[in-house]
Amino acid sequence: MTERPARPGIRLPPQFAERAREVLDGTVPPVTPRDAATVMLLRPADGQPEGGADGPGVCVYMLRRRSSMAFAAGAYVFPGGSVDSADADESIAWAGPDAAAWGRLLGAPADLARTLVCAAARETFEESGVLLAGPDAGTVLATTGDEGWEADRRELLAGSLSLARLLNRRGLVLRSDLLRPWARWITPVTEARRYDTRFFAAALPAGQIARDVSGEADETAWLEPAAALEAAARREISLFPPTAVTLGELRACGTVGAALAARRRMTALIPEVMIAEGAAWLTVPEGVEYPL
Repeated sequence: MTERPARPGIRLPPQFAERAREVLDGTVPPVTPRDAATVMLLRPADGQPEGGADGPGVCVYMLRRRSSMAFAAGAYVFPGGSVDSADADESIAWAGPDAAAWGRLLGAPADLARTLVCAAARETFEESGVLLAGPDAGTVLATTGDEGWEADRRELLAGSLSLARLLNRRGLVLRSDLLRPWARWITPVTEARRYDTRFFAAALPAGQIARDVSGEADETAWLEPAAALEAAARREISLFPPTAVTLGELRACGTVGAALAARRRMTALIPEVMIAEGAAWLTVPEGVEYPL
């Protein structure tokens, strides 16, 4: 019998073990991952709703996915999701580093990098009501909280409005410079739903308020990374390994400014699934510190 993995491991529910065995022995081919983006929306942990990088501590905006969701049900996650074909629209108004620069930052082709940044901005607006945009390269939108903005958000979510059209009719440009590349995580080969997800960090723009607007979530909260990890250790909340690792990294930064200034390596991280002790175990990649 194979021994329990030496690296930090999470015992997966029995329903995952059968598929893991089938993929690992070659009976079932692995699924090709879909490109995705997720954003850690940050604010100081001083109780103030206004955004910005100044202030003590750091809080991150998180959503608890509904138990009915096919992927990550019940887990606390950051706003994000799969890339949409409309995210590749070259007419999306843009400010900040160009596609080539983002390609170097993300370690991706320029066109894919630009698409991922657009997906990150779109998903953040859809799932929190926060829009990383402004009327020009030096200004950030101050509010997105009225009924007109909410109607736009619902249209964008429904697919009847694209990000390009939204920005154009509002006279805005996507502020790509407000985002920072953080990490790249790829779902294990044994999963039926797989994502190649780029993690970004961004400060909550001053004046904007993250709202509980996502239909995929049944709860939202601003959480200090240490508190979220402690709650997960007590099994009060559920965190997937990439989320837990990222929270540990944010905890080490200490402030929003330090997090945004951090120099990150965008190496692809793929948790490994092993069969041991008659069960399937998910282990974190070599060299990654797992905080739980």
